[in-house]
Amino acid sequence: MPPTASDVLATTDWRRRTAELYAEVRRIAATDPAAAHATWVEGRDELFAEHPASPLTPEARGGFRGLVVAPYDPAFRFEVRVRAASNQRLEVATGTDGIVPFERIGRVELAGLGSLSVWALRGYGGGLFLPVKDGLAGRPGGTFGGGRYVLDTIKGADLGRRDMPGGPLVVDLNFAYNPSCAYDPAWACPLATRGNVLVAEVPVGELVPEPAVHLGDQR
Repeated sequence: MPPTASDVLATTDWRRRTAELYAEVRRIAATDPAAAHATWVEGRDELFAEHPASPLTPEARGGFRGLVVAPYDPAFRFEVRVRAASNQRLEVATGTDGIVPFERIGRVELAGLGSLSVWALRGYGGGLFLPVKDGLAGRPGGTFGGGRYVLDTIKGADLGRRDMPGGPLVVDLNFAYNPSCAYDPAWACPLATRGNVLVAEVPVGELVPEPAVHLGDQR
């Protein structure tokens, strides 16, 4: 079924409010990343609980008490440069946006954890995409089995970078969040591929939802 006007407008407003939330996060994070994280948690809880475009199913929304998020740990915040890497292209089928093409623009090294590929969305408007799947993925009380998102600038999920070409990129894994398909399998989401898998555990950010919140396919 094609999306209705109300669906499209709700999704547009969700993305607008997400971008506004991250703008506030960046402002606060300039002096207090932990306080910025608290603002982010509160803002996402409000969107999930009240917004018509929430990925929660109606049944899950009735008993929603907030997303499961680990306390802020500054050890998982990095400012890193994007290093050159071989060209790769992905074409990902999604539930709402059709086939979405991504091209790898480089890799970032996270000290003590490993490296991750950084992707550019090659559709209209572009965007930067950084997913991560860590050693806790799919484990009870761990992280979503398909991986999480850290940056998705097409939706405004951007933690900032220095105002200089090629400057450091802020990769704060405390802000890793679950894709919509973690809450409702009706969504089809781009997930982490081999270049975005860490053997190391990343016990921060949004964790596996509580049992009352419906989980998607974690294979």
